[in-house]
Amino acid sequence: MIKPTSDHVLLEAVKAEKKKGGILLPETMEKDKSEKGKVISVGPGKMDNNGKRIPMEIKKGDVVIFTKYGPREVKINDKEYLIASQEDILAIIQ
Repeated sequence: MIKPTSDHVLLEAVKAEKKKGGILLPETMEKDKSEKGKVISVGPGKMDNNGKRIPMEIKKGDVVIFTKYGPREVKINDKEYLIASQEDILAIIQ
């Protein structure tokens, strides 16, 4: 099990759905990074200036939208993950 520290979130990228139709997308579109992911685990939260823990808004299992180049890519046991700060998470998809 991987447990992020502070306000970090471990994500598994969710591949964008390919739309069918007569539109031909350039090759670079295929290589773009995902901006959507499933939360695998979250850290305990960041500490404020008074030493009090700020709870995380994100929880395991959430599907989120994140900033395109914010998360860092990591490879663990031949599986690729993303690690992002909570501030890189823009929205939770419900």
